Amino acid sequence: MTARLPDGFTVRLNRHTRVVDDGAVLVGGSPTRISRLKPLARDRIHDGELIVTDAATRALADHLLATGMADPVVHALPPGDLALATVVVPVRDRPRQLDRLLAGIGGAVPVIVVDDASIDPGAVATVAARRGAKLLALGRNLGPAGARNAGLALVSTPYVVFVDSDVVVEPAAIELMLRHFADPALAMVAPRVLGLGDGVGDAISDANWITRYEDARSSLDLGSDSSSVRPRSPVTWVSSTCLVARVDALGAGFDESMRVGEDVDLVWRLVEEGRRVRFEPAASVRHEHRSTLRAWLGRKFFYGTGAHPLAERHPDDIAPVVLPPWGAAVLVALAAQRRWSIPVAALVLAATAVRIGGRATAVRHPYPLAARLTGYGLVGAVAQGFALLLRHWWPLTAIGCLVSRRVRRAVLVASVADTVWEFARTRPRLDPVRFGIARRLDDAAYGAGVWWSAIRGRSPKALLPDLRRRH
Repeated sequence: MTARLPDGFTVRLNRHTRVVDDGAVLVGGSPTRISRLKPLARDRIHDGELIVTDAATRALADHLLATGMADPVVHALPPGDLALATVVVPVRDRPRQLDRLLAGIGGAVPVIVVDDASIDPGAVATVAARRGAKLLALGRNLGPAGARNAGLALVSTPYVVFVDSDVVVEPAAIELMLRHFADPALAMVAPRVLGLGDGVGDAISDANWITRYEDARSSLDLGSDSSSVRPRSPVTWVSSTCLVARVDALGAGFDESMRVGEDVDLVWRLVEEGRRVRFEPAASVRHEHRSTLRAWLGRKFFYGTGAHPLAERHPDDIAPVVLPPWGAAVLVALAAQRRWSIPVAALVLAATAVRIGGRATAVRHPYPLAARLTGYGLVGAVAQGFALLLRHWWPLTAIGCLVSRRVRRAVLVASVADTVWEFARTRPRLDPVRFGIARRLDDAAYGAGVWWSAIRGRSPKALLPDLRRRH
């Protein structure tokens, strides 16, 4: 029997979903779609919220969740039961961080510590014993994926919480994430990952320009908007820094052959199986960021090296950017920096708006809506073009700068625009100059990792953009 949303399950239209034609039409989701509601369905949505009460509202709520137009109202869901979860902590040395993590959990949830062949296993065993955690000591180093799977095999509760040792997590965050499993189609949920921040642990005494940048723009921080997680959506992955999952949904668990990207691979496999994965920023954990330049850049490079292994397993989902052909045409025209560039780009945009308007027959005034959607698409295309120049393709960009004034001009515009936007959006505790330098180093290290993985794998798949005709 197909699992169904229970009565009382509440969803709310997210801020990216537009309500037009007096509530008759919803525009949003990923990819963007236009949904005309039947009168009965329209009357069930009040102030942007829908409560499941019968088969019709259940089907509508499921549609809104599946398309990304709405998110669960987590505080309206039944409380999560911590007794139904077990925490699994993979660790290799780092007893200080492990002790801080277990102290935060405080015995509210059973914990299994998996020692992944520590150099000093006695220190890890001492911390686990003092904090009342069960210890599983591995005879050889399996890596994070193998260590998590070893711990997963010992879990007897319906839910498992994977937490890295350099994290601070409180039981309240775990309880909040457990609420989401009122949705029977949900396989996994992840919290927002923030820096340790002021007054948490001993992080404030070690704050420098690197940790201040990471506090504002960490690769692990996926923002403040609740979201479904799937390829080619605003949130395409979540980190295994902290995950809560149904044990029976995980199957064999993480791919133990992967030392990086194993969390992304697991998320995408779950989505391919038709299960839901969610990102819930209302629950947050604190992560100890790397604070030295070498360690920080090394971690960014390491993240990038996961690109080719993911391309082998998920070739349709790994593209660095996803653009409609018209968006690519606009970028090429603007990058040419000729007298005809702006007129040609404007012509492409106008034709796109007319085409979208002609297809938006469900809306009373299709062309104003089409113009807005085209404008949003333009902003997204330009942002992705900047990412190609500065992050994914920067080795080619660097070569281009040596021989082309136009490339140098494009890089300057992209760098300034990206830095100004991200600085205004994240409001870091850092001056704009150092923030801009850190931003470029971040991009360079990650991009270098992507190129290294592509070269080692002898495949450019992880570097090729995806041009989608249906957008």
